[in-house]
Amino acid sequence: MKINQYLDATYLKTASQANFSEEENQQKVIALIREAILYDYKLIMIRANYIPLAKKMFQEAGKENLIGTVIGFHEGTYTIKEKLEEAQKAISLGADELDFVVNYEAFKKGEIDLVKKEITKGIELALANNKVVKWIIEVAALTSKEIIVISQLIKDIVFNDFGEENSDKVFVKSSTGFYKTENNLPNGATFEAMKLILENAKPLKIKAAGGVRDYQTAIKMVELGVDRIGTSSSKEIVKKGINLNTDY
Repeated sequence: MKINQYLDATYLKTASQANFSEEENQQKVIALIREAILYDYKLIMIRANYIPLAKKMFQEAGKENLIGTVIGFHEGTYTIKEKLEEAQKAISLGADELDFVVNYEAFKKGEIDLVKKEITKGIELALANNKVVKWIIEVAALTSKEIIVISQLIKDIVFNDFGEENSDKVFVKSSTGFYKTENNLPNGATFEAMKLILENAKPLKIKAAGGVRDYQTAIKMVELGVDRIGTSSSKEIVKKGINLNTDY
């Protein structure tokens, strides 16, 4: 198994979140891009303002790694208009994939029409520009029943409005990795949550993100059926695969 081809190698902290200067934060992004060139990650997930830098470095290295960015991150409470404007800007900068944070707070309040509209409009924009779109549902904020319902909701929108032929361009993604939980509970992908998503969103693509930090967990996620893994530990995961003499 070439685990590197499942990895969305991620660095999404702003300079202020990382307590870095802007230059220091950019150096973190450059380090990630160099890793992606070396280990051939499927995709790097970075803030939109770094997309031109990544494209330039990949082109100079003769690489075709994908570049993704986040929309409505990380709270998900941006208006639909704000999310679409942010997505359009990311597209103009050269993003290949757009990871939208669903307005899960609205979903939890029962504002289903709003959630349906933002998902529909987001998919519409992505497909019109030949981009892949992922919907972050933030599993740590949801009950098991809510995970089931929102996974089914996204699948139904794709099939009813965009057709099965587009199902491979839409992902359901577990987490931002930034959600604050109480009592040190997991804030990202758990096997239990991923099983619920897989059972209710397939044949859409599935991305496990948040908390996948080691090779064995990554392999188990792939064996479970996920299509991508978002992680800030890509280097550690790949190097472990190399040490085990497996395809990395």
